[in-house]
Amino acid sequence: MTISSFLRRASSYLHGHPACFKALVLVTLSSGSLVAYSDSQSETDRVSRDLNQKEQKKKKVVVLGTGWAGTSFLKDIEVSSYDVQVVSPRNYFAFTPLLPSVTCGTVEARSIVEPVRKIIKKRNGEIEFFEAECVKIDAANNKVLCHSNLDENLGGNGEFSLDYDYLVIAVGAQVNTFNTPGVKENCYFLKLVHVMQEVEDAQKIRASVIDCFEKAVLPGLSEEDRKTFLHFVIVGGGPTGVEFAAELHDFIQEDLINIYPMVKDLVRITLVQSGDHILNMFDERISSFAEQKFQRDGIEVSTGCRVLGVSDKSLSVKMKSGGEVYSIPHGLVVWSTGIGTRPVVRDFTEQVGQGNRRVLATNEWLRVKGSENVYALGDCATIDQRKIMEDILSIFKAADKDNSGTLTIDEFQDVVDDILVRYPQVELYLKSKHLMDVTDLLRDPEGNQRESVDIEGFKSALSLVDSQLKSLPATAQVAAQQGAYLSRCFNKRQQCQEHPEGPRRFTGSGHHRFRPFRYKHFGKFAPLGGEQAAAELPGDWISMGHSTQWLWYSVYASKQVSWRTRMLVVSDWTRRFIFGRDSSRI
Repeated sequence: MTISSFLRRASSYLHGHPACFKALVLVTLSSGSLVAYSDSQSETDRVSRDLNQKEQKKKKVVVLGTGWAGTSFLKDIEVSSYDVQVVSPRNYFAFTPLLPSVTCGTVEARSIVEPVRKIIKKRNGEIEFFEAECVKIDAANNKVLCHSNLDENLGGNGEFSLDYDYLVIAVGAQVNTFNTPGVKENCYFLKLVHVMQEVEDAQKIRASVIDCFEKAVLPGLSEEDRKTFLHFVIVGGGPTGVEFAAELHDFIQEDLINIYPMVKDLVRITLVQSGDHILNMFDERISSFAEQKFQRDGIEVSTGCRVLGVSDKSLSVKMKSGGEVYSIPHGLVVWSTGIGTRPVVRDFTEQVGQGNRRVLATNEWLRVKGSENVYALGDCATIDQRKIMEDILSIFKAADKDNSGTLTIDEFQDVVDDILVRYPQVELYLKSKHLMDVTDLLRDPEGNQRESVDIEGFKSALSLVDSQLKSLPATAQVAAQQGAYLSRCFNKRQQCQEHPEGPRRFTGSGHHRFRPFRYKHFGKFAPLGGEQAAAELPGDWISMGHSTQWLWYSVYASKQVSWRTRMLVVSDWTRRFIFGRDSSRI
């Protein structure tokens, strides 16, 4: 057999048996040269097909928003298991608790922002980011419609759509103006009204404060005009409004009056609050302490007032008690009165049958009710915790193993752990009543332990537990914990499908795949100026004064998203202590 005949037969055999032998056949000729046979093309095609199939298996996850919830989710999601795409109208994450400090130059704007692409670049894999705004969610077709806010000269009209298998809505909320006339036109905000204005508005406030002082020292003005320019009004007595009032007072007293001494006696700061007290979501002692400190500092606090309208020179206010209406002249108004629903969220609530809600309702696993593959986090959502009384019969039946119609302590103990995980209000109720154990709920009215209870006695024992149901506050702390929780669920989805880690399903069989979200409160702060702050800490501890301010510094420095922003913020604080705040209009 000649060599050429051998090669023909070898080639025919290898093409007929592609899985048997994919190698090079080398034949040494008399001349010493090599003749090579290769089936590398078939091998390349097979590897390519395998890779494509692997990619197709990855579920598409679209994340809307790069705030606290969205960023926390992106930092922890395992991108090797998912094809992740992010849509946000801003390409940075902002540390929003320090926005009031930006308004007065205590901290620079760039010190509290971190580029989103830098955050997602740290992941092992690729996360796609698109700087655009989601304008509509098409739940029926699993699509989101987006519009770019960049240069209008983009090809097409700047609109595009993305498909998803899972959608994570973390777009936050916008300021609530309560449809008050003139607010959008004549007020500044520390919460977005439009999409890209949080940090930008903080910088505008800083420039406007300087402008008010520059206007007030111009020649030819009456003293009344100077007083109007130097009257700063803050509407809203919550944490953001109070902190801004305190920051503004420090800025004026520590820096500006040294530069503008001729008008130092004309400056006024007024805080307008519709409720009876400022910081009414804090302990009464903190609210009282804040009001007393503001009174000593000369900050006027007007409680029980409702703003009827805002013009470029004054705002109209109505007293709730007497009903009288009066006008307050102003040089600058900052509006900080709570949050409202974004248009894209409002439209989506209609699609999922939640049109009567202000925010999206989710279950305890953060999945939007009325949708199987959409999750909502942060300020745009609220957890609709299931009431224990809705499942009371199922719980009793699951615990009554011998079907005796009564429940013993031992039978109840068998389901206690599942109850505490599934219904967190039980634990809150126990704390409120200073009870040590869940079984204490089954005691008789005299406090004696009962051997068993029937269904009516069981209902009576747990009838007041649902009174402890409370909505979570719209804070960065809640949003960050929700984002981290949801990413863990996504990362363990396959594992928990085979081995569920959640509590027992009292209204069905088996266990829930995941443990429900449980918020852990680490405390909250209220900076009050003059290097003083107030705080509610875990364990019902209350702290107020200078030491609390230093605790605030340490906590906020540690919570920065990167070492870069951490160093910048600390250096800004140090610079302010040594050189004061910059009063340049930049």
